[in-house]
Amino acid sequence: MRFFVIGFGQAGGKILDMFIENEKKRGSERRMRWLAVNTARTDLIGLRHVPIKDRILIGQTVVKGHGVGTDNKLGTKIAQDEIGTILNAIDERGTHDLDAFLIVAGLGGGTGSGGAPVLAKHLHEMYSEPVYALGILPAPEEGKLYSLNAARSIISLTKYVDNLILFDNGAWKFEGLSLKESFAKINDEIVRRIALLARAGEPIDDVVGEMVVDSSEVINTLRGGGISSIGYATSLAEMDKKSFSLFKRKKEKIETIEGDKTMKIASLVRRAALGRLTLPCNISSAERALVLVAGPPEHLDRKGLEKAKIWLEEQIAGVEVRVGDYPTKRTKYVAALVLLANVTDAPRVRELQQFALEAKEEIESVEKERMEKALQLFDEDIEPLI
Repeated sequence: MRFFVIGFGQAGGKILDMFIENEKKRGSERRMRWLAVNTARTDLIGLRHVPIKDRILIGQTVVKGHGVGTDNKLGTKIAQDEIGTILNAIDERGTHDLDAFLIVAGLGGGTGSGGAPVLAKHLHEMYSEPVYALGILPAPEEGKLYSLNAARSIISLTKYVDNLILFDNGAWKFEGLSLKESFAKINDEIVRRIALLARAGEPIDDVVGEMVVDSSEVINTLRGGGISSIGYATSLAEMDKKSFSLFKRKKEKIETIEGDKTMKIASLVRRAALGRLTLPCNISSAERALVLVAGPPEHLDRKGLEKAKIWLEEQIAGVEVRVGDYPTKRTKYVAALVLLANVTDAPRVRELQQFALEAKEEIESVEKERMEKALQLFDEDIEPLI
């Protein structure tokens, strides 16, 4: 799956930076293109793996490179004013062999939250390739203003993206870690999932899977808009002596080992679907699903995938479940990714909406109070200019 990845804002830039590092380790960065866009110069300078030429600072005449803080309306205006610069940079890097665009942004702040919908709108209008967004939701303790920003951004993004994948910071807390350490670990979890999704249809070890999932199947799974969530699970691929002497053993023991492998794959997929999702949701509300299992070829199993497919078809609301494997010799682990597309029952989204309504009411109340105090300074009822 060849993405053009745009990291918008601080969170988006950091995730993009980690994603590029991951792709370089796998030797597949040549297949990707990317940009980091921000209104804060220090955030761009702090990136370690995004090439200097792929970093764009916008809004210099307005915020002087200091960022927009949590003002996502200002972030939207700056993105609108400088959208030509961003689109030109994308066009210069080429889009002829891409499968999709992926915009990555934190939805609680200002630059990414405000700018990502603007970019999504223009990409949707200019290109035939699908446009996806990966949005990072703020944790409830980050405050109601962050929730209001996220709610505004979600509403705007869903108008223009082909699918919005959400990651809820509030559901990913790591006990005993500082906020900075926790966010770094969260970003690592995000990159693991996106990196595996990007492997669909892109073998790099000259080994082809038995059940190939290519980019078209990812696109078909994510079609139709809506909100999606990703599950993920891993297990160590145990390379014991038994696996090297199968042909010396009796048929019954070989069948037993093969049966164990089938159950391990099916169990790993269940763990991914029922475990910690990027956005906690009721999986029975998912319209479609996609399963991708990656690992050493000798630890993958077609029967296990078929068994997992049947199980997942019984769990989701729809009937479309696509499954595939990605054999690679570059890992000691087997990883399963479950993409739950177009989920409709996500409590955090409803909670976010409620927080946003409360925040809006509080902001309007404060503004009204400030206006009343200002008018008390005058003897007559004078209408304000704006």
